[in-house]
Amino acid sequence: MNILGIESSCDETAAAVYSDGEILSNVIASQTVHERFGGVVPELASRAHHKTIWSTVEQALSEAGTELRHIDYIAVTRGPGLLGSLLVGLSFAKGLSIAHNIPLIGVNHIDAHLYANFIEHEESYPFVGLIVSGGHTRLVHVKEPLKHDVLGETRDDAAGEAFDKIGKLLGLPYPAGPEMDKLAQDGNPGFHDFPRSMMGKGLDFSFSGLKTSVLYYLQEKDEAFIAENRHHICASVSAAITDVLTAKLKRAAEKTGTKQLMLAGGVSANSMLRKKTGILAERSGYKLMIPSLQYCTDNAAMIAITGSIMARKGMVGDLTMKPFARLETQSAKV
Repeated sequence: MNILGIESSCDETAAAVYSDGEILSNVIASQTVHERFGGVVPELASRAHHKTIWSTVEQALSEAGTELRHIDYIAVTRGPGLLGSLLVGLSFAKGLSIAHNIPLIGVNHIDAHLYANFIEHEESYPFVGLIVSGGHTRLVHVKEPLKHDVLGETRDDAAGEAFDKIGKLLGLPYPAGPEMDKLAQDGNPGFHDFPRSMMGKGLDFSFSGLKTSVLYYLQEKDEAFIAENRHHICASVSAAITDVLTAKLKRAAEKTGTKQLMLAGGVSANSMLRKKTGILAERSGYKLMIPSLQYCTDNAAMIAITGSIMARKGMVGDLTMKPFARLETQSAKV
């Protein structure tokens, strides 16, 4: 089975080819136009996708040593994401589907982050997955492929959003989350005790209070203090966020009785989170799956492998598929 994956949910234009358990290519065209604005500008993102999507797909096919006539399915991101960006990818995929008579599969971007783990790990169920990204923080119990029970989610800011917004307060360049992680590695996590919101309450998350706490803390400090201690502040913020994420993941595992844990999404690249969940798994006897760094952030390999799982289950779409901006509710919170 040869699957072409196409991803365009935000500001990365990506294409990949997956064939019988192996990623043959994984090409990502990153957009730099947003850096001067300190965040993604939707209109500029969709224009950039339009300019690069064909060359990105061509490169993915070339690196995989194949052609469109050998592709069995086209898997493309339907959402969630920026509607303009999604429309570019979905419309392009529909065009290829029509021109080359290739079946089309519409993939949920958040599901794909989870199944990116199966690029390098054996596919195995059930598991508790923690999806942490710029737009989403969600705990799910996955008993079988593509069947998710939502255990908890953020009530306001996502973890990645908190990292980026706090990093911006600290004067870090966009995207600030990865830069915060680099600085935190040289800092003291106990430098300042920022709040751990909702630590003792269920499985939902809240990070807006942390953001406000950091804002007030920085307002009381002068620029010299912040510059001198930026790495310590980053470490303290990272500790606050990752303590909550790890505690909730452990609680979800205990609630479900599941011995298999999974991290997914862009924030799963965070070094402190990877270390803490590794310690959790070792101490509690859990099996832990975390994607390699190249598969944590948005990429098309995760779209392709999710498409292969959907194809196996006969979940093939058609040309009436529409993009969706917000995360679809797959099941009630349990």
